[in-house]
Amino acid sequence: MSSDSLPNSTGLADFHPASRAWFEARFGQATQAQIEAWPQIRAGRHTLIAAPTGSGKTLAAFYAAIDMLLQRGLEGELTDGVQILYVSPLKALSNDIQKNLEQPLNGIAEQLHLQGYAPVNIRIAVRTGDTPPSERARMAKKPPHILVTTPESFYLLLTSASGRAMLSSVRSLVVDEIHALLGDKRGSHLALSIERLQYLINAQCGERARDQGGRTLQRIGLSATQKPLDLVANYLVGNTMEAQRKAQWKAQRKAQRKAHRKARQNSWQKLLQRARKKVQQRKRAGLRRTAPLSTRDSGES
Repeated sequence: MSSDSLPNSTGLADFHPASRAWFEARFGQATQAQIEAWPQIRAGRHTLIAAPTGSGKTLAAFYAAIDMLLQRGLEGELTDGVQILYVSPLKALSNDIQKNLEQPLNGIAEQLHLQGYAPVNIRIAVRTGDTPPSERARMAKKPPHILVTTPESFYLLLTSASGRAMLSSVRSLVVDEIHALLGDKRGSHLALSIERLQYLINAQCGERARDQGGRTLQRIGLSATQKPLDLVANYLVGNTMEAQRKAQWKAQRKAQRKAHRKARQNSWQKLLQRARKKVQQRKRAGLRRTAPLSTRDSGES
């Protein structure tokens, strides 16, 4: 697809002016991968980004989510808790990602000041095996909005009460270098952790949301080498489609049972009304028959 055929070749029409100003000043315009990925991510869809190195995959995955955090913050709706979880199989890459994300966050903060908007504090943190205990305790007390971690640390977070509380608010999951996780035990372990996270999110939802399948965790995958794509996509999405089908089936069954109970109640009410009507009719008929007899008896006496 050529950029000329797209309605907005810059890809930034829906972004906040501060986000748009920093990006255009820094890069000029978006890459093809960013233009195609951002609308999908903003719509909450699962997204697999397969693009060569240097095509801006990181900002393709993060920038739309950061802008949505910014807009929620300006509206006073940005709550504490991890909103975006970034998982990288490489510990060194996790540290690089933190530095790469701090640059746009600082740039957007400057643009907010220049344009007269209130500041929005979007916090980012890294959690790996090297994270000191004091930082972990601080993170549990005041969770970041964006958490960068590894598959192993992700698993450990799910095993602790404080970690589960921190992750229960996650909206988007970004898996970088996803091709490196396919076909080995480490990838299988991560897939299990992702499903546990989805279960945790569903457990935090209300009854009505659970009946509708809960709040679906948005999954975003990144890699320059993804072959075959269908296999990578199935790994990323996991059993969400099956879970959604089961949730829909359960919702339909519940609606059918409710309709059946209502129909039975209506049927019993109709039968009861008919019975009462017949009793009233018989009472009136009995009064008509007995009235002449009572009159005759009173006359003879």
